[in-house]
Amino acid sequence: MKNFEFKNNNIYIYGLPDFDLPHTLDCGQAFRWSCNDKNVWSGVAYGKYLELEKLDDGSIVLYNTTKQDFYDIWFTYFDLERDYESIIVKLSENEILKKACEYSHGIRILNQEPFETLCSFIISQNNNIKRIKGIIERLCENFGEYKNGYYTFPTAEKLASLTIDDLAVLRAGFRAKYLLDAAKKVVSGEVDLNNLKNLPLDDARTELMKIVGVGPKVADCCLLFSHHHTTAFPKDVWIKRAMSVLFGDELPENAQEYAGIAQQYIFFYARDTKLLED
Repeated sequence: MKNFEFKNNNIYIYGLPDFDLPHTLDCGQAFRWSCNDKNVWSGVAYGKYLELEKLDDGSIVLYNTTKQDFYDIWFTYFDLERDYESIIVKLSENEILKKACEYSHGIRILNQEPFETLCSFIISQNNNIKRIKGIIERLCENFGEYKNGYYTFPTAEKLASLTIDDLAVLRAGFRAKYLLDAAKKVVSGEVDLNNLKNLPLDDARTELMKIVGVGPKVADCCLLFSHHHTTAFPKDVWIKRAMSVLFGDELPENAQEYAGIAQQYIFFYARDTKLLED
């Protein structure tokens, strides 16, 4: 059973074997995390900087944070309330999914800040990880708030006040106009990001697709990674190929309730075991 200990401004998490830091923080669901040569991860989320690592005894330590920030931000961000062990038991009723779960051990769904997630996946379209991270870094450095050595993600209000020419510094290409449209529709209230978690999945997807440049895949990424819609199943060319190769295009019935979590395991398994190569 997981438990938490608070000491010396650090937070220790015990009894959580189903949390692998590289599998979770570097699997393509978030783009502001990096790892140093001592296996300490660092990143910024919800305007806060955090460092964390997994120790040899299997515990995870969050450095230089507060008990309040842990419960207000990181507990939900790292999805610590969810029982992944029982989900894996359910998914493992299918033999192929069992292999995917074992291979992709420790991936958790991050519950990210909605506007940042929306912008990040708009930027991700027809892009690679290195370039996505570069654009997001330039976005934060130019338009975010500077705080003690790091930059926050810019607010919707800040982006909505800018022009296409202002965003040239990002080198984001066609995506710049989509970012502006997203910011303006969020600020005006035409798209209410705060209410998406309360809507049925199809309605929430339709709401996000009011934004120019947001299609079903980007919408489902946003709903899965920042709005607790675990049945959202983002489909790009790679996951479509994986589904075709592994399941004949149809997700097994036992995975429907946790389709988004299964999607992460399937993609990681298919990508890293070279099943998607020609």
